[in-house]
Amino acid sequence: MSRIVYVNGNYVHEEDAKISIFDRGFLFADGVYEVSSVLRGKLIDVEPHLARLRRSLQALEMASPATDKEIKAIQEELIVRNQVEEGMVYLQVTRGVADRTFHYPEGVAPSLVMFTRSYDVIDIPKAKSGISIVTTPDIRWGRRDIKTVGLLAPCMAVMIAKAAGADDAWMFENGYITEGTASNAYIINQEGTLITRHLGTEILHGVTRNIILNLAREENIKIEERPFTVEETYLANEAFFTGATAIVIPVVKIDGKPISDGKPGPVSKRLRKLYFEKILSEIN
Repeated sequence: MSRIVYVNGNYVHEEDAKISIFDRGFLFADGVYEVSSVLRGKLIDVEPHLARLRRSLQALEMASPATDKEIKAIQEELIVRNQVEEGMVYLQVTRGVADRTFHYPEGVAPSLVMFTRSYDVIDIPKAKSGISIVTTPDIRWGRRDIKTVGLLAPCMAVMIAKAAGADDAWMFENGYITEGTASNAYIINQEGTLITRHLGTEILHGVTRNIILNLAREENIKIEERPFTVEETYLANEAFFTGATAIVIPVVKIDGKPISDGKPGPVSKRLRKLYFEKILSEIN
């Protein structure tokens, strides 16, 4: 049986889902998206994701297709209809359907699309073994704080990693790491300080990033929010990344160089454990 997806007010089987060829998301990548995890059949961290959606819409002067309450209700209905226990809900808003012109059209209703995917979130092999990454120049546009659907550059970075026999990529600009292809990047230096890039237009303001940093503060881990260089990653005691579906994943090799002993470090393992303890206690 195929998945049930949501398209502009209708729940339909995925093979019956249709969007106009004149949708501006298709023509211009004129749209934004959010991904929320599902654990034990329940949405996780949905409120901050919806708050970030509002921020992205506002930054692009894009109308919202529904209220937060309505969007959440649709997400929850999809979870039930598709019997998702662990996985995610993807939502995408585009400016809508209009003839192809560069100026923003007036009086156009935005499009809203959602779908689910089922997969393990907690028990994943890469969280135990860690992953390898390569570094590559960041060729994205300047407003990376807006979560747009224009993801071709990260796709290219993933393919660079694949060609090098690695799992993923961290992008850099002027010698400093910005972020991963779909994640925020962190290192633990020789002094035990957790370092991650400060918030700005250069990176996405990660929802999971905020939670993990708060957990680190509760553990009395020293934090520096600043740019760090590619060379600093090679000398780190630990490296890891965070994202809405990955949560916390250790990085054990960068550009072919092992991080410390080449095994997941204690800080990343501890923060991942604390995250799930926190979330599961809240949804029980």
